[in-house]
Amino acid sequence: MSVFNRSDDDVARGARALIALPEFGGDARRDITARLDEAAGLAEAIGVVVADKLAFKVRSPKPGTLFGSGQVEQIATAAVQAEAELVIVDAAITPIQQKNLESATKAKVIDRTGLILEIFGERAATAEGRLQVELAHLDYQAGRLVRSWTHLERQRGGFGFLGGPGETQIEADRRMIRDRMAKLKRELEQVTRTRGLHRARRQRAPWPVIALVGYTNAGKSTLFNRLTRAEVMAEDLLFATLDPTMREVALPGIEKAILSDTVGFISELPTQLVAAFRATLEEVISADLIVHVRDISHPDSDAQQADVEKVLAEIGAAGEGGAPLVEAWNKIDALGEEEAAAVRAEAARREDVVTLSALTGEGVDELLRCAATKLSAGNRVLTVTLPVTAGDAIAWLHANGEVLGQNHEGLETALEVRMSKAGWARFKAGFGGLPRIAQDQA
Repeated sequence: MSVFNRSDDDVARGARALIALPEFGGDARRDITARLDEAAGLAEAIGVVVADKLAFKVRSPKPGTLFGSGQVEQIATAAVQAEAELVIVDAAITPIQQKNLESATKAKVIDRTGLILEIFGERAATAEGRLQVELAHLDYQAGRLVRSWTHLERQRGGFGFLGGPGETQIEADRRMIRDRMAKLKRELEQVTRTRGLHRARRQRAPWPVIALVGYTNAGKSTLFNRLTRAEVMAEDLLFATLDPTMREVALPGIEKAILSDTVGFISELPTQLVAAFRATLEEVISADLIVHVRDISHPDSDAQQADVEKVLAEIGAAGEGGAPLVEAWNKIDALGEEEAAAVRAEAARREDVVTLSALTGEGVDELLRCAATKLSAGNRVLTVTLPVTAGDAIAWLHANGEVLGQNHEGLETALEVRMSKAGWARFKAGFGGLPRIAQDQA
């Protein structure tokens, strides 16, 4: 049966797909087998059955089809042989390229962006996540021939890229799209304001925030669960986590910190999703420490690191003024003995790297010690003068800093306090209208 006649549920639970990966000149840093496996993982994340996967060297992308004419014929033949109803092009393609490839292959065609958006549509669990994904989806589809907009009225997950009633409805109601996008943006602005209020309250609280970031399926949620004894979804599955989760965690010398598990990054992350999830990723921007979890056993680990760093730079969480960063080289247990020994030796030469296995627990205590050291680095000793009536501010300093001395004079109290730069920033955010703060004492 043609994919065009399937319901969304039918497609998500078994459509056969062919993956076509174009190899461009600038992709030398990535392992082709790993790229094909990643594309297959994306497809399998929504229940698509990958029947075959092929890579094609594309020296000069064709405006009408991306691939050369001979390559298009190979894709069409392979799709027939694999009985594939769906062709997934692991790259971004234009609407005209999509249309022409569908005509040539007699199969439904979606690109990498569409596939990732489909996954996000099924996985987003919170109201905010659903709003963000739908806005990203509408932005993506705004310039494309749309087969059906019935998904705008649906309440279930997914956005129908892989199904729908067929080719008969290709006239998109652009006014409806614009109105819907405007409404979503208004709702997200309210969500952003609410999140900002929550963030401001946390900044007044005595606890630093640690954000886990990393490439999708690097093991962030497994590490999060081990550190916090939580039960966040953690599977060997791309984009298992979409909505941010926060839990308490204890660190050596720090009574309490807030650990945040965030959405995984991926190469060629759709710009629509980077924009839509900016509010969520603000949790990373405002963090006191970023822990970059890397799958050190993956053949593309270095390229994945570059992809994550690129997204961090895009959202303003890297470089000067950004939070300190620790790399957690995860899945050390998946390496052979000699390779693991070499990785441990390399990590030992760096102060910002810890090797670990979130699955077995190896190295987790070292990560906690490293995080505590980073959070307390650059501690400054300042003298703060407060009214004696400011009991909450005085208590905050005792709870979050090391009070070295305290003198009372009249209606004021002067405290000499050692605390981290991030701690002083939180103190000023919460009590900035009260204190007189002297220059550094040490």
